Amino acid sequence: MGNINPSLLHVGSTLVALAMALMVIFIRLKASARPVTLRKIWIPPLGMSTGFAMFVAPEVRFPWWWAVLAFLVGWFIFAYPLMRSTIFEERDGQIYAQRSKSFAFILLGLLLIRTLLHEFINRYVSIPQSGGLFFILAFGMILHWRVFMYKRYTLMVPPSPQIPQPRA
Repeated sequence: MGNINPSLLHVGSTLVALAMALMVIFIRLKASARPVTLRKIWIPPLGMSTGFAMFVAPEVRFPWWWAVLAFLVGWFIFAYPLMRSTIFEERDGQIYAQRSKSFAFILLGLLLIRTLLHEFINRYVSIPQSGGLFFILAFGMILHWRVFMYKRYTLMVPPSPQIPQPRA
């Protein structure tokens, strides 16, 4: 296939990231019309975890402490705005995520910060390595956000009735 111009690859990856962010905004707006379930909370990080297969390729690998640092930045910094914008409400005995006017702006802001960080990091690591680093950062962010959602959800869901056990 030949060599691909790195500038073209960078522009393409930025456009793909923007398209994905817009897709997430659209999906999230549609999701607020449907009740939240445990499956809907956990499917995104489980599906995303398949991306760790990229580390089979040697050109994507980097030191473990880089991975830990990227995960912690995602967990503690990037997840915070998403958690702040996620509010559940009960309607008709079901739990719904409220539409947040700030969610789209938060997602686009995170994309902008990610793009700027990407510019900086690409000076020191290869494109596949920076892709791996940002994947781990995003995974930390999504996982923390979904753990937060799970905790909030379980606080709002009434406990299921216990079936009495016959005495022996």
